Amino acid sequence: MAKNKKVLIVDDDKGFLEELEENLSLSGYDMVAVNDPVSFLPIALREKPDIVLLDLKMPGKSGFQLADEMSRLFELQNVPIIAMSAYFKDEYRMLMNVCGIKKCLKKPFNPLDVISEIEGALAEKQF
Repeated sequence: MAKNKKVLIVDDDKGFLEELEENLSLSGYDMVAVNDPVSFLPIALREKPDIVLLDLKMPGKSGFQLADEMSRLFELQNVPIIAMSAYFKDEYRMLMNVCGIKKCLKKPFNPLDVISEIEGALAEKQF
């Protein structure tokens, strides 16, 4: 399923971003990595990702803000979003629902778990 599917990852942790990008590239995904949340939307509009992996806590703009901005843009509103966070709290669930975030992976996570979540989200998008 990974063939030619474009994954856009947004995270302010460059080391984590590079490692995740490498793991997903090796699994056959086309990768676009964004280290600066402020530049995310123009890149997402240009790249037209199939799915977005989004860190929730970043300086400048949070993942919640980015997901909300995506939901307001016709070109991006149907792109599935999987959040990532080392600091997940139960209060985040309501915010995630409001912003259109389907799942949240708690860092650190196994690379196989993120691939499974991506494939599940892309399969749901097909229906």
